[in-house]
Amino acid sequence: MTDGNSVRVVAAGDHFVLPSLIARAVEHEVGRADVRELTLGWPLEPFGPVAEVQEASDAEDVMIEALAGAEVLVTQMGPVTGKVLAASPDLKLVVVCRGGPVNVNLDAAKDHDVRVCFAPGRNAAATAEFTVGMMLAALRRIPQAHDPLARQGSWEGATYYTYERSGLELEDLPVGLVGYGAVGSRVARVLCAFGARVMVHDPYVHGEIHGLRVTSLDDLLRRSQVITLHARLTPETRGLIGARELGLLPSGAVVVNVARGPLLDEGALCDALESGRLSAAALDTYEREPLPAESRLLGLAERVVLTPHLGGASRAVAEKAARIAAAEVGRWVRGEPLAHCLT
Repeated sequence: MTDGNSVRVVAAGDHFVLPSLIARAVEHEVGRADVRELTLGWPLEPFGPVAEVQEASDAEDVMIEALAGAEVLVTQMGPVTGKVLAASPDLKLVVVCRGGPVNVNLDAAKDHDVRVCFAPGRNAAATAEFTVGMMLAALRRIPQAHDPLARQGSWEGATYYTYERSGLELEDLPVGLVGYGAVGSRVARVLCAFGARVMVHDPYVHGEIHGLRVTSLDDLLRRSQVITLHARLTPETRGLIGARELGLLPSGAVVVNVARGPLLDEGALCDALESGRLSAAALDTYEREPLPAESRLLGLAERVVLTPHLGGASRAVAEKAARIAAAEVGRWVRGEPLAHCLT
């Protein structure tokens, strides 16, 4: 530590988790800290003051220069590669302001005796709220009614005030949750408050849940007018909901995915929407991101609600991420056990 008292920290934030948020949280947690603020784009694109931003091709060199003499790195998406770790001999702790250290070479960190921590749970509330909002938007055709009125002053959205075109309400609606983690459990509580008939399938969760536990995914699908995905993306869950699974849903069902795009077969989803088997879908994540211009989803505006991976984007999330990360720095400085550490 600098002068035997002050820990040297690089706060490598971006346009969402601002370096200033990280710096303030670290200084509040640690007391004395020599913090250097660095703005990185996400995903490594230019944002913020030009002098503070790097292009992707220069990212590793910028990180290496910033980490000279630093013992701690707190970052959102800064590249912590083998090259960066090898060139940063003073670095002892890396804290990633995300649910997992996806930007860290964990093997190299272990080889260089660098501890790696992360910030789980920072966006669970925001993602759950966004999920319910997307569900309501799809069920009640809110974007489709908004667009002609806001853009052309047209009242044509009033055609949704007919029996044939009006949407569904959550009260008494059978809603199936595929996954019941930090986000899914919050969504279940909110849906229960709306009066929905909540059903849950998650073979890894035991104990009390909000809603009816359904042991078979196929059974859940057959019984759900709406399904919302909350499973983790693993080799086993990739493509979890494909053509066969979508075919088990009741006619006119709605699919919501604010979890991970590859959980859902987009081609099969488009087939089901185009055929009328499904009435709507609300998606915030996709198999490929950004969504390609040739995506079939873009031709289904009448039936889909699409947002660009915003589920975890709230000011509170950025502030929570900085606080969780700073708490780990504080524990490390005080010699206490780290709470969320992989190496």
